[in-house]
Amino acid sequence: MNVLLKQATIIAPHTAYHKQVNDILITDGIIAQIGTHIETNNASVIEGNQLHVSIGWCDIFADFGTPGFEHRETFETGAAAAAAGGFTDVMLLPDTNPVIDNQSMVSFIQQSTAHLPVNIVPIGAVTKNSAGTELSEMYDMHQHGAVAFSDGKKSIQQAGILLKALQYVQAKNATIIQIPNDKSISDGGLINEGIMSTQLGLPGIPAIAEVVMINRDIELLKYTQSRLHFTGISTQQSVQIIKAAKAQGLQVTCSVTPYHLTFSDEDVVSYNTNLKVHPPLRTKADVMALQNALQEGVIDGIASHHSPQTWDDKVCEFEYAKNGMLTLQTVFGSIHKVWQNVEALVQILTVKNRLIFNLPIPTFAIGEKACITIFEPNTSYVFTEKDIVSASKNSAYINQTLTGKVVGIINKNKVIINTN
Repeated sequence: MNVLLKQATIIAPHTAYHKQVNDILITDGIIAQIGTHIETNNASVIEGNQLHVSIGWCDIFADFGTPGFEHRETFETGAAAAAAGGFTDVMLLPDTNPVIDNQSMVSFIQQSTAHLPVNIVPIGAVTKNSAGTELSEMYDMHQHGAVAFSDGKKSIQQAGILLKALQYVQAKNATIIQIPNDKSISDGGLINEGIMSTQLGLPGIPAIAEVVMINRDIELLKYTQSRLHFTGISTQQSVQIIKAAKAQGLQVTCSVTPYHLTFSDEDVVSYNTNLKVHPPLRTKADVMALQNALQEGVIDGIASHHSPQTWDDKVCEFEYAKNGMLTLQTVFGSIHKVWQNVEALVQILTVKNRLIFNLPIPTFAIGEKACITIFEPNTSYVFTEKDIVSASKNSAYINQTLTGKVVGIINKNKVIINTN
């Protein structure tokens, strides 16, 4: 298929095309021409409102449910959501049934998703069945394509297990991903512990549950000199601790979710179960600290934490609702609304997210395979339930005005254009 992108602003630092407005011709999945004015009679033309292009965006923490939870999301619907959100690459959690804790499961994920327009990268479980008690076959999984290891939404509670895991992956230069949460402190909590939890009469999750875990894990990292990534950090103190650890030269990185950048615990006043997430939404002061840390580069990446839940698991009492929301389609539009630096935001979604896990970075040049995200950063739109292409519909961004519309992606010689 031939595609001609007309008058697109190119966001590609470290290339001669950066910030240029050009036509781009893609022929059979290859970038064939880049120029100020390209004429062709044999191509589908894509034009837009101040159209922009960059190399494809990469998400580093998403749940597609399959295998075992296809009623929440399938590979096909998850990939559709990723493409609609501008992502050409997605790192998948091992939170499936069975868990991705061996090389056969890694191969299954790769083979089952090879036909999709989005590159699916498996994250292997740190422990068998993500039970937190016995290390999984991390060496074999790494050999077969698992780029990082995590017990997904379950934090590794036993210090000895995490210590062994950090030592185990060091030789492979792989990374352990951890959601920092001490369950002995947080168990039973529903939202952030504070004024709002008291006013709403809901059990609280203290910020110290996150802080204690980060402090512990950083001590283990000092001992092992391995690689550790905290995802879903949510507190001001977490930012300060990680910043200090980086200053010591430790190989520690962190990422934040879109919803921790755009919602606070005050938004839970309506008991909207779509805002029941893990880690919980924190205070406005925490939100501001996370936004500042992202802009200053203390926070390395943005992770969608895309977590589909069924209607029954969200349309119920707050106490019984499951954690998580859909985010892949709204990452850019929600964050760009509070952070207007398009170039810096795109740099995180394209390069910095990949660098955390040593993923290959696509090349934007004539003769290279097209791995491209197409978007209109200045276009505002109302995100509606009809826009959702996931199998589930649990998004707190429904009926919100977002800033920055994704047009589509070109990847693996496939062109996916949003029709809404």
